[in-house]
Amino acid sequence: MPPELVAAHRKLDKAVDAAYGKKSFVSEAERVAFLFERYQQLVNRPQPAKETTNAKDSV
Repeated sequence: MPPELVAAHRKLDKAVDAAYGKKSFVSEAERVAFLFERYQQLVNRPQPAKETTNAKDSV
């Protein structure tokens, strides 16, 4: 990998770590596992019930 790309990845990793309140991860695999776990928590949250409107009520 070009050195500029390596540096960009390290900078991004630090930003992600800071955004999630982590000082650092032991490995890249740990970082990815943490992010996927967080993603799963977000997509599996119960969604609020949508309000249904009656068509004749909106006239």
